Amino acid sequence: MKASYKKHILDLKKPSGTSRGVLKQKESWFITLQNDAQIGIGECGLLKGLSIDDVDTYEQKLKWTCEHIHLGMDFLWQELEEYPSIQFGIEQAFLSFESTDTFELFPSDFTSNENKIPINGLVWMGDFEFMNDQIQQKLAEGFKCIKLKIGAIDFNQEIALLESLRNQFSEPILEIRVDANGAFVAEEALEKLETLASFNLHSIEQPIKQGQPTIMQQLCAKTPLPIALDEELIGISKLVEKEELLQTIQPQYIILKPSLIGGFKGSQEWIDLADKYNIGWWVTSALESNIGLNAISQWTYTLDNKMPQGLGTGSLYTNNIESPLIVENGHIFYSQTKKWNMNQIENRCI
Repeated sequence: MKASYKKHILDLKKPSGTSRGVLKQKESWFITLQNDAQIGIGECGLLKGLSIDDVDTYEQKLKWTCEHIHLGMDFLWQELEEYPSIQFGIEQAFLSFESTDTFELFPSDFTSNENKIPINGLVWMGDFEFMNDQIQQKLAEGFKCIKLKIGAIDFNQEIALLESLRNQFSEPILEIRVDANGAFVAEEALEKLETLASFNLHSIEQPIKQGQPTIMQQLCAKTPLPIALDEELIGISKLVEKEELLQTIQPQYIILKPSLIGGFKGSQEWIDLADKYNIGWWVTSALESNIGLNAISQWTYTLDNKMPQGLGTGSLYTNNIESPLIVENGHIFYSQTKKWNMNQIENRCI
């Protein structure tokens, strides 16, 4: 078996805003395992400025991983503790290589198109008109759960958007989540949470910047609106440290992005701890191409979590890889008629 890697830059159809800035491109790296009869593909997805392994030595570590692929997935996963996206890439690649179908990592009713996964519709930051247009589009597409990125424009304008949305759709009809990406100043956070709670929101992700566990614990204890930790999980790889974080902060939810927290294995450790402490959770992609999104979606289905998941990012790019993944009526499913574009895979992944 030989291993190789290749870089691919994904271009967004529209610049997408978060509180950390506007995203126009997304960098991904693919690890490929091959012998004469088989091939396996995994995606190592980086988010610039957010991934803990967004470092100058990243490509060097990818090369080292390929040169030592004979050591096996378990050994490599342990050695790659500081590179969670590569951990995830090799998990995918080995599962893909060992499967009878390169792209069927977790055979289930999902991959046979007998069931689908409910997902949220993602609304990016922008001015009032831009965000409102996105909201109307998501509603027209049949989404029953909307997630709004907030924290970049005037807070009162964001409140006006939420008020307009709630006036049209009550809580039982439409679930609304918001994601601040750490945009709130700690001293103002509780007051803003109280304002947001009046709109019967499902939750808010990461209201303040990560790395403030005492303040976050106080917010989670007092908040009228359930708080979900997201960026807070990044960079915490040891099981004892994960448990300490959840014991300290005691959040209502955690968000699992396998590319940022050590793949399936790293995510499962968080899930086990969340279940232990009665903390809710759901899974979100981290803007991977359809290679990574496919792996995350298949794995997520096996977890049997009935909440809407964050898996609707495959249509963001102009140069994504054509796949059987389809988003329709607020769900993602695996088409039995649409196929993977092998020409694109050979050109961009191998």
